[in-house]
Amino acid sequence: MPAVHRLTPKTPIVLAKTSTRGKDFHGDRDTAEKEFRELRDELIRLQTALYAEGTQKLLVVLQAMDAGGKDGTIRHTFKGVNPQGVRVTSFKKPSAEALAHDFLWRIHRAVPGRGMIGVFNRSHYEDVLVVRVSNIVPENVWRARYETINNFEKHLIDTGTTVLKFFLHISKGEQKERFQDRLDEPDKHWKFDPDDLDKREQWDEYQTAFQDMLNNCTTNHAPWYLIPGDQKWYRNLAIMRVMVDTLRKMDPQYPEADDLSGVKID
Repeated sequence: MPAVHRLTPKTPIVLAKTSTRGKDFHGDRDTAEKEFRELRDELIRLQTALYAEGTQKLLVVLQAMDAGGKDGTIRHTFKGVNPQGVRVTSFKKPSAEALAHDFLWRIHRAVPGRGMIGVFNRSHYEDVLVVRVSNIVPENVWRARYETINNFEKHLIDTGTTVLKFFLHISKGEQKERFQDRLDEPDKHWKFDPDDLDKREQWDEYQTAFQDMLNNCTTNHAPWYLIPGDQKWYRNLAIMRVMVDTLRKMDPQYPEADDLSGVKID
């Protein structure tokens, strides 16, 4: 099951022909949510062992259209984990300092250390997405970044980091509903950004950019997972399945303790 949404290198996908509906993959929300909770309990145990072991590293990359569910995914999937062992980094508009360096400079500074899970809310892929659609850099610049990114991820893996990449695929209609919800609910007004409507007008351009990202940067060492995102309950389950399956294979172990037989607490 974890491999159901994993893309295959050199097998192009067309986003317009790919379902955004979790209901196409799972018909019972109650059963899905029960499985999700059970897997989250296992994730908590595995993450605790990973942190205690202090040798392996896991990087989780999340990309999506605006309102695609990146924040909600993080909030639900990592609820209850040891916060000392998880670091979430959100990549917004780069600072002047970041712009003075190569585009991967701020990314490399945020990759997880040993024993950590790093979560990227947006990522290095912004530099083949927004810069492309907004014509911030010419095509010869952003297109060359596909190979640079693939090499960067290979370097992370070669130096002990496991990389998981999830694209949360939502429909234009679902995005409209989520934007409207932010307008209708006062406690969600803070989440609404009028600039998001400008990007919505560029929906087709962004879909093309995301599609090229997926097709050019799905590799054997770091494939993308194309997650149907219209139903949040299925999105959460699909991602949790992959993360738990990955951590099981990493098989983190608690370090052997010193002999404590002679220790006495007065």
